[in-house]
Amino acid sequence: MRGRLMRSMVSAVFVVTILLGVPFAFLDAKFVTRSAQDALDQEVQRIGILTDVQLANHQFDTRTLTADLSSGRAAQITFPAGSAHASAHLGPEITDQPRASEVYQGKSGERVVVSESWAPIAGRIRLQMLLLVAAALAAFAAAAGVAYLQARRISRPFGELASTAERLGAGDQRPRHRRYGIAELDRIAEVIDHSSDRVSRIMAKERRLAADASHQLRTPLTALSMRLEEIIEAGDMETVKEEAAIALTQVERLTDVVQRLLTDSGEARADSAGAPTDIDLIIRQQIFEWRPAFRSARRLIRVDGGRGLLAAATPGSFAQVLATLLENSLMHGAGPVTIRTRTAGGSVVIEVSDEGPGVPPELGARVFERAVSGRASTGLGLTVARELAEADGGRLELLQQRPPVFALFLPRFN
Repeated sequence: MRGRLMRSMVSAVFVVTILLGVPFAFLDAKFVTRSAQDALDQEVQRIGILTDVQLANHQFDTRTLTADLSSGRAAQITFPAGSAHASAHLGPEITDQPRASEVYQGKSGERVVVSESWAPIAGRIRLQMLLLVAAALAAFAAAAGVAYLQARRISRPFGELASTAERLGAGDQRPRHRRYGIAELDRIAEVIDHSSDRVSRIMAKERRLAADASHQLRTPLTALSMRLEEIIEAGDMETVKEEAAIALTQVERLTDVVQRLLTDSGEARADSAGAPTDIDLIIRQQIFEWRPAFRSARRLIRVDGGRGLLAAATPGSFAQVLATLLENSLMHGAGPVTIRTRTAGGSVVIEVSDEGPGVPPELGARVFERAVSGRASTGLGLTVARELAEADGGRLELLQQRPPVFALFLPRFN
């Protein structure tokens, strides 16, 4: 890149120098030649006039005329036949490329020609050419220096942009916000920065989706594994069939979770949320799924409150939120778990509480933030549960920290 820019700029200067220098050199040589010729013609006019003056005074002094000649020039004065004066040669003998002036025709019939050597004029022309060549070389040197600086100034941003693009491809999405004072390069840098921001947001969204998916799949998989353990330990076929039927229901719910994660369709969610959901049915399903785990931990699940309540919610989302609250109580709580249902205005409220230590005071409402957990867990469960509740038009709140009471508010179906 840098070499190409330098070659381009030096080539441009070379072409301009040739296009301007050659005609200028030609015109300069013509000017020097013409100036020398004019000076020689003026010289012959002066010598001719001096000769006329002497002849008019009836004298012809060659020494005086020779003294009046310019240095390096010679004059030839020729008289017509029958003249009283003899022809004369004034000045040195010019043998090295003589150059003659025009002929001066005197009043007494004499002819005067002044000549000089071409060598000094040729030397002047050569000197002028050397000066032109020196000027061209200086221009080339200056152009090369300017080209180097400009090429370095232009190529450096390209290198930085390439490095930024390479970092972006390697996974470093930090924008650099560098500008270079060149409109085109600044536009490229701006596009790369915007791409970095966009890629960073996309990757963050993908990481969040992967974390949410893993957590949403973990709960039904855990319940399914517990149900399979019950099947293995069952001693009669009736129990096996019952547990297998429950496991099949869990597989269907797991399939529903996967489908929702793949489609992520807000329109489909809104359509499902518009249908009535039997709160008692979802609670019974979750109790069946989690009872073996609570029994292993020697804990109870109790249900209290109103019956026959209907909510305008997505059954799968409601089941996932309730499963998260039960799992959270199993992992972090103590004593029996109570699921209490009631109505409050236009909402159906499902409260889940236990007799454990609850949420630490320093966490409070931050327990719903991502990666915030009071114990050794992912810190995603309550976050995902709140997002699922909000997607159905409801909300998930922490009503009491100690003992913990979580409440899920869902729109009541009228």
